[in-house]
Amino acid sequence: MKLSSRYEQTSCRLVIEGLPDLSAGQSSQTIGILTGFSLALAGKTELEGKREHLQALMAAVMPYARQLLSGMPRAFGADDQPVAIRPQADGHQLELRSSQPDTPPLTLQLDDAELADLVRCLDRLQLDPNLALPMEVPTPQPLRRSELRHRLPLTRRLAAPVVGVAALLVTAALASLLPTPKPPAATPASVNAPQRAR
Repeated sequence: MKLSSRYEQTSCRLVIEGLPDLSAGQSSQTIGILTGFSLALAGKTELEGKREHLQALMAAVMPYARQLLSGMPRAFGADDQPVAIRPQADGHQLELRSSQPDTPPLTLQLDDAELADLVRCLDRLQLDPNLALPMEVPTPQPLRRSELRHRLPLTRRLAAPVVGVAALLVTAALASLLPTPKPPAATPASVNAPQRAR
């Protein structure tokens, strides 16, 4: 029996179709084998694909959204992957590449609201208890040091080195004010002491 799950937001509709994997002991109402999916974005071409396309979509869009929320948007999806997404001046460009030769990639322009709706649908898919699909989505990665450095204001970035140099100068000034110890004076007994005969 074929099953389907639907996830809808204002400008996005994601439909998953599949079968229960009874050999793995799953319920008859659980989708364990994905047979296909369709993605409809308002005013754009409806997309259809298989499991590898859905996985590539999640692997590109979800980390892209995290980077966007961190204030450091950057492109995701290599040239040899089916899905890529990158920031644009007026929104976001989602590019879907066909595995068929001589087929040009499909490019969709998304605004912030459409991207947010797509991310919500993918989130609901990941959290759906009626789906048991082993999707290999990359784990969230922290921002790189170079990305974090640019987010801090210049005064905050310079504060630690300036305080360190100031502390070093104060320590050197205080050390120069301390009196230098005098060498111990030689005692007369030690100077005129008779030498023992050998």
